[in-house]
Amino acid sequence: MFKKVLVANRGEIALRVIRACQELGVKTVAVYSEADASAPHVREADEAVLVGPPPSNQSYLVGERLIEVAKRVGAEAIHPGYGFLSERAWFARAVREAGLVFIGPPAEAIEAMGSKTAARQLAIAAGVPVVPGNAEGVKDADEAIAIAEAYGFPVLLKAAAGGGGKGMRVVRQRAELADALASARREALNAFGDDAVYVEKYIEGPRHVEIQVLADQHGNVLHLGERECSVQRRHQKMIEEAPSVAVTPDLRARMGATAVAAAKAAGYVNAGTCEFLLDRDGQYYFLEMNTRIQVEHPVTELVMGIDLVQWQIRVAAGEVLPFDQRDLVPRGWAIECRITSEDPSNGFLPSTGRVEYLHLPSGPGVRWDGGIEAGSDVGLHYDPMLAKLIVHAPTRPLAIARMRRALHELTIDGIETSRSFHLRVMDDPEFQSGDISIQWLEQRLGSLTAPTTDRETLTLAAIAAALVAHEERTAGRVAPAVENLSGSAAMRAEVPSGWAAHARREGLRTS
Repeated sequence: MFKKVLVANRGEIALRVIRACQELGVKTVAVYSEADASAPHVREADEAVLVGPPPSNQSYLVGERLIEVAKRVGAEAIHPGYGFLSERAWFARAVREAGLVFIGPPAEAIEAMGSKTAARQLAIAAGVPVVPGNAEGVKDADEAIAIAEAYGFPVLLKAAAGGGGKGMRVVRQRAELADALASARREALNAFGDDAVYVEKYIEGPRHVEIQVLADQHGNVLHLGERECSVQRRHQKMIEEAPSVAVTPDLRARMGATAVAAAKAAGYVNAGTCEFLLDRDGQYYFLEMNTRIQVEHPVTELVMGIDLVQWQIRVAAGEVLPFDQRDLVPRGWAIECRITSEDPSNGFLPSTGRVEYLHLPSGPGVRWDGGIEAGSDVGLHYDPMLAKLIVHAPTRPLAIARMRRALHELTIDGIETSRSFHLRVMDDPEFQSGDISIQWLEQRLGSLTAPTTDRETLTLAAIAAALVAHEERTAGRVAPAVENLSGSAAMRAEVPSGWAAHARREGLRTS
C-alpha cells in the first residue's frame, strides 16, 4: 500500500479521496488554488500545497506543476478524482513517466475510450451493441445528410471528443442539418479543441443506464450493477439511483457482461463506467466509457456494500479483487441528489456568496458527501456542485421518502441551491412510479421550478413573519407592521424549509 497520495482535485471529491486514504492508513497531500485556501479539503489533508491562482487552467489543470509537487513532497501516487485531469491520457502518461502511480486506468485505456468515435469502433469490434450511426467524424454537411437519410430522421450530432452535452444537437429534418452541424462543430471546438462531429440515430424516449466496472491488474474484470441516470437537464445528470426500475436481473447480467467485454477490449484497469441508452423495448446501446470515478458512485457503494474509492487505491497498489461476480448483488435502493449553487426558480442561474448557515440532515440511511461548510465562499471559478445528498433504504418508495425527509432537514443559508427542485422531483407522481426517460425532466421542468404559493409555503411564510416580530419584541423594540411577504424570498419554494428548520430550532411547531 502507498504511504502518501497526492489528491489532484478539490471540493467534495477531494474530501472523499482523503477520507478513503485515512481509513487505509495512507497520508494525503491536498493541492489548492488561492480561492480554496480555506476549503475543507485543504484542512483535512495531512499536507497542503498552493498550486496557483483561482482559474483552473492556472492551478488544478497544470499537470506538470502537480507532478512536481507530488515528487517534492514524497507522494508515490496521484488520485485525480473526477473532472479536471482525470480523463487526460497525457497526464496519466506523464505521471507514469515521472515514476509515480496514476490511480486510474492506463493512459492507453483512456485514449481508447476518450474519443466517442474511437470508443464506438472498439465497441463494435468487441461485439458490443451501439446506437446505429457512423464511427468517424463527418467531413461536411453533405456526408452528414447522407448518413442521416440512411438511418432516418431524427438523428443526433455528437462531438467526438465531447461530453456534458457540448457539441450535441438533435436534428429532426434535412433542412436543419447543415446549420446544426456548423453550430455543433463551433461548440465542440470551443469546448474540446476538436471540431469532429459524428452522426447517430436519435433514440426517442430512452433511459440513461450505466454499468459500474472494476478491474484489477491481474485480469479480473467485474461489474457492480447499474445506475439509473435519466433525470437530466441539458444532458447533465441531476439525480441518480441504483438499481433501476427498468432493469431485471437477467437484463442486469446481460448489460453487465457487455460492459465487462468493452472494458476488456480497452485493456481497462481500475474503476470505470460504461454508459448505455435503454429503450422501451429493453434494447440497450453502448454510448461511451467514463474512465474515472463517477460523481454518482455513492449509490453503487451503498447497494453493493463496497468502497469504490478505496478499491481504486488498492487496485493501483497491485491488490487482487477478493470477490467474484456472484458476490455482487444489489441490496436495497439508493438515491443521490446533486446539491448545486444554482437557482431553480431563475433558470438555474449560478448563485454566489457565502454560506452563512449550514444544517446537515442525519438519521438512518443518510449520507452527505459535501465540500462546503458554514463560512465557505462560493464563486464562479468552478463547477456549481456543492455536495451530494445520498440515501439508502430497503425499497425505492422508502428511499424516496427518506430523501424527502433529508432534503427537508437540509438548510443552506446565504446562497440559492437546487434543494427545492429535488424536493419537487421526490413529490412528482411520474418520478415516484419510475416512469422517466432522458427527456422527462426537460418536459416537466416548468412545473418543477415554477414559484409556489401552496399551503405549506404560506404557513412557513407566516412563521417567518412571526419570527421577525418575535426577534423585534425580544430586542425591546416595537415590532413594525409585517410587510406582505408574497414577493419576498420567504415565499419562494427553496427558502421555507430553512425557516421551518429555524422555527424548529426555536421550539415552534410548523403544522
